Amino acid sequence: MIVERHVLGLSGGRDSAALAVYMAQTHPELELEYFFTDTGKELPEVYEYLGRLEGFLGRSIVRLNPDRDFDFWLRQYNSFLPSPKTRWCTRQLKIRPFEQWLKPDLAAGARVTSYIAIRSDESYREGYSSTNERLTVRLPFREVGIDKAGVIDILNASGLGLPRYYDWRSRSGCTFCFFQQKIEWVRLLEHHPREFNEARAYEKNALEHGSPFTWSQGESLDELSAPDRIAQIRADHEKRLARLASRRKVNPLRPDTTVEDLDEVYGQGKMCLTCHK
Repeated sequence: MIVERHVLGLSGGRDSAALAVYMAQTHPELELEYFFTDTGKELPEVYEYLGRLEGFLGRSIVRLNPDRDFDFWLRQYNSFLPSPKTRWCTRQLKIRPFEQWLKPDLAAGARVTSYIAIRSDESYREGYSSTNERLTVRLPFREVGIDKAGVIDILNASGLGLPRYYDWRSRSGCTFCFFQQKIEWVRLLEHHPREFNEARAYEKNALEHGSPFTWSQGESLDELSAPDRIAQIRADHEKRLARLASRRKVNPLRPDTTVEDLDEVYGQGKMCLTCHK
């Protein structure tokens, strides 16, 4: 008899949480395994939200902890920080543990279906590409036409709502994620100064070892956190909000009750789907 597994990865973010709720409600016949790959560098709000999600699902979320942490891999990469062009953090701290988790069963002939929360309004994004013919990837939201508004409706109807970090940040992931906007770095300093200072220490160490990358493009965290620079970043952000508000069309059937959406403000750029979905 061929063993079949159904797995759904959670990032601590909006879309994957909504997919977990949707699958639990529409496919109760599936023995879904929910997992979270914990880098140890996640936002505190992520852990809190995962706990609430476990309560809703009535199921434990398996924590996949990398056998080698960020500091180990930073040394392996000669103190060079990960960046949008060299995303070694995603590869080593997210994808590698996931593949190792499934490897014994796949090697024994099991079939695995992985469910990924790419929405119907994200046609430009692709999910994890499997190199194993026994590992199948499915995108349920795209299959049934659920977009961002639908995701928010699912979470509100479930009583979970959005993770608290959406009050100030656009997505989950490591505290020092290089995909953050500059306003998000400013807010990380405000909400979690210890984590900001840890990121600054990593950056200084990397620069001393010749790394060409800083966490935020074009400036170090020392420069970004100067009072005058913070004021400038805040002012630029307010201008963007004003421009967005002037262009936005009001939908009388869907009042705008959501928190500030930074993807709308800055555009939906590239991201590591394994981390942020």
